[in-house]
Amino acid sequence: MKRLVLESWLLLIYFEFVMRFRGFKVLHEVVRNEKVRDASDPVLSSSTDLCHAVDLACVFYFRQVMCLQRSAATTLLLRRHGREGEMAIGAQLLPFKSHAWVEIKGAVVNDKPYMHDIYRVLERC
Repeated sequence: MKRLVLESWLLLIYFEFVMRFRGFKVLHEVVRNEKVRDASDPVLSSSTDLCHAVDLACVFYFRQVMCLQRSAATTLLLRRHGREGEMAIGAQLLPFKSHAWVEIKGAVVNDKPYMHDIYRVLERC
């Protein structure tokens, strides 16, 4: 688990750098272009364990982690460990709010399961 938390923490740093210096377009391309790797590890981590590792990395992160950064890191971690994670970005109109979360086969894995009821999905990658 320590290795997963460290990997998650490094992904959070990477996406902070991308968001700060390269922008949303590059972040979107990085997430969209990351392919699901073959799960060659004999001891597979469950998607719940992988999401928990990102949550722990957020606790130890030196700044507040925003939902887009967290969801991008979670998506890459899932894909690197053989899971088909998909980042969803949604918005609600009144009051205007936007949010990002991760799904596997349409089920929310790193947030509340009723995100579809609150936010209209604008993009998936």
